[in-house]
Parts: sequence; structure tokens; C-alpha cells
Amino acid sequence: MAGKKNNCYAYRLPSGRSGVVADWKKCEALVSGVHGARYRGFTSELEARAWLAEGAPYEARAYRKLEPGIYFDAGTGRGEGVEVSVTDETGRNLLHKAIAKKQLNVFGKHLIGNGDATNNYGELLALRYALTVAKKERAKKIFGDSKLVIDYWSQHRAKRKELSAETVRLLDDVAKLREQFEATGGTVQRISGDDNPADLGFHR
Repeated sequence: MAGKKNNCYAYRLPSGRSGVVADWKKCEALVSGVHGARYRGFTSELEARAWLAEGAPYEARAYRKLEPGIYFDAGTGRGEGVEVSVTDETGRNLLHKAIAKKQLNVFGKHLIGNGDATNNYGELLALRYALTVAKKERAKKIFGDSKLVIDYWSQHRAKRKELSAETVRLLDDVAKLREQFEATGGTVQRISGDDNPADLGFHR
């Protein structure tokens, strides 16, 4: 999801090392490829250090007893383009069930190769993948925080002339898949970004 601008990033490594750095590139250099590393973007250093003091928890959202289902999101926080995330209610990555593992980055997310892709396009693509995963997992509930994608684009409601041909093609594909999903008893529901375990955390 697109949100507040990050002013710093907090990280905690399995070795116990932790800290706060000013930009994503510095954080990425520390956590990329390190299994078990935790990181999150914040709008202030005070918030970042408070998160570290709490133990750098990712599990906090699980305490809200989220409904079982497939959760999706997109974000641009790493500064490399739009990234897509699909998880279950615990935050476990599920994208490998929709696309080839070679299309995933070290974080289990998918970085869209098209540098012109928008965050909204990323959210739409994330729903496309979520629908694929839901079918494979026989899940009946999909959750996301994009009002535009859930309430409009995936229901054939869009100003098509203002969108790129690629976005329109994806929009039609997703809308068709959603119709099929809902025809078998599935639902696509909107939730708060703060409650979305697929949220990439860049806005925090």
C-alpha cells in the first residue's frame, strides 16, 4: 500500500545486531539474503527504536486473530519499483504457489519488471496472484486494503480510456477470475492496511 514516507529503517539480525539507518539502501545491504532478518520502515527514529525495544515483532498483527484466508498488497518502499506480496493470515509468503520461484526476490516477494508500473497496478496484480493461490488452496476468502482495486477495478468499474492497455488487460483478467471465484462462494473483502499481514511494512 502507498502510505507515509519513511524517514528511517530499523533492522534486527539473527546475530542480535540491530539499529536504525537513514535509507532503504543501507538497510537492504544489511538484511538482504540474511535468513531471519527483520526490518521495517518508519516515519521517525523514535518509532523505529520503540519497535526494536519491543523485540522487532512481526507477529503483532497475528494477535488480532485475523480470519484465515489469502491476503494481498503492493508497495514501492525499497526504491526499486513496485513489489507484490501475497500471504496467509500469519504473514507466511504464498506467492510461490502462483508464480515461479525465480520470479521472487530474497524476501519472497515479486518485483514487477516494468519500471513504469504504478502501485495501483501492483495491487491489481497482487489480487490476480491471490485469486490463483486461493483456487489452489481452496480458500474462500481474500483480503486486501486497496479500495480502488477491490471496489472498482476488479469489478469492471474503471475509466478505461485513462489506463494503459496493459492495465486494462490485467483488469479484465482479474475481474473475470473474481467473478469465477465469487460464483463458487468466494469473497474479496477490504481491510485496513494496519491489519494486512501481506503489507510490506514500508509505510511504518
